[in-house]
Amino acid sequence: MLTALGFNALFVKLAGVWAYPSLIETGLLERIASISRVLEASDPGQRARLAAVVSDPNMQVNWYLRRRDIAQPKIVEEVRGRGSEAIRRALDAPHRRIEAYRPSDWQGPGGRYALLIQLDDGSWLMFSAASRSWGLEEGPRGLIVIVLVLISTAVVTLIATRRLARPLQQFALGARRFGVDFRAPPVEPVGPHEIRQAILAFNAMQAQLQHFIKDRTQMLAAISHDLRTPLTRMRLRGEFIEDEEQQKRLFRDVDEMQAMINSALEFFRDDARLEEATSFDLAELLQTLVDDYRDQGLEVDFVGPSRWVYFGRPLGLKRVIGNLLDNAIKYGSAPSIELEADAERLLIRVQDRGPGIAADCLERVFEPFFRLESSRNKSTGGVGLGLSAARAIVLEQGGALTLRNRAGGGLIALVALPAQGAL
Repeated sequence: MLTALGFNALFVKLAGVWAYPSLIETGLLERIASISRVLEASDPGQRARLAAVVSDPNMQVNWYLRRRDIAQPKIVEEVRGRGSEAIRRALDAPHRRIEAYRPSDWQGPGGRYALLIQLDDGSWLMFSAASRSWGLEEGPRGLIVIVLVLISTAVVTLIATRRLARPLQQFALGARRFGVDFRAPPVEPVGPHEIRQAILAFNAMQAQLQHFIKDRTQMLAAISHDLRTPLTRMRLRGEFIEDEEQQKRLFRDVDEMQAMINSALEFFRDDARLEEATSFDLAELLQTLVDDYRDQGLEVDFVGPSRWVYFGRPLGLKRVIGNLLDNAIKYGSAPSIELEADAERLLIRVQDRGPGIAADCLERVFEPFFRLESSRNKSTGGVGLGLSAARAIVLEQGGALTLRNRAGGGLIALVALPAQGAL
């Protein structure tokens, strides 16, 4: 704002200089001094005629015998300054009386710029001009000044906003990159003080989260080893049980516990979340999933473009869609996949025909270890971590996973991803 105001003041000042240029710079004072010397050296009876001869449309010259013959302005003040001193030096008369007036100094209309010089004999010469300008009327001159002010203000504003917006854009890009890849490098702290402080706080938070994830991974690796060891011992001891029925029950419980531990550790560790983002053909990935199910004798329909390049984590998205298709096949029929995009989102729909889910459970099924079945039998639906892991993967890619019942029966699982990742 201060820079823009400075430019505005500069243009207004320049407009004033152009409209009223310095008399010393125009050479007008030298001309006035020359005319004054010529008329002063001439016969007083010829001065009035000579004054009329040297007059031109830009400057009128008049000779008066007495000062009172000149219309009296409201303010009578002797001129002092560089202009008057220049005339006095040119006339070689350091004490000569000189007066100057603006149009506003005269009484009534018809005011003009006037310069009065007293000659040696006490008579007066008056040099007058109706106006002094740079060649344009006041309207066009004002319009030019306004245009220059607007241009300067726009340039200063553009530079200032770009200086502020660039670090904000880098900050937002770094935040989005961290949302997709937690191993992303810290954001460079640039820009104004407040933005640098925000970036430094974000970098500190990012470092803490990375440290937390690293510690969690190491802890889960230790838990995985410690839990599997006693389960292995239980299975070995079960081999010595003579009652086959009791032995089968023990082995079934051990297998179920092993499956629950593996699922839980896989959910918490989730190697898919450690995957680096890359560009890949999402349509081809979905078509590959469909072909894999067809090889198993399961028909899955696919509707969408034949090619759609996306920037994300292919392994994570493959796990998500595979989990949703497994549920559609296990609990429904006629599974299908639809891929489409709008201006803001990339949409993947996994649909089936089946009983659907009660409205009050559409969100609860995403809670870890929540299952619609009351049993914990692995063959009837796992341990209730598949949808939780799928939503976590989608959220970490900046998207959303929601469920809703389908008209006519069945379920729709909608994966909405940001369109910025599409290429």
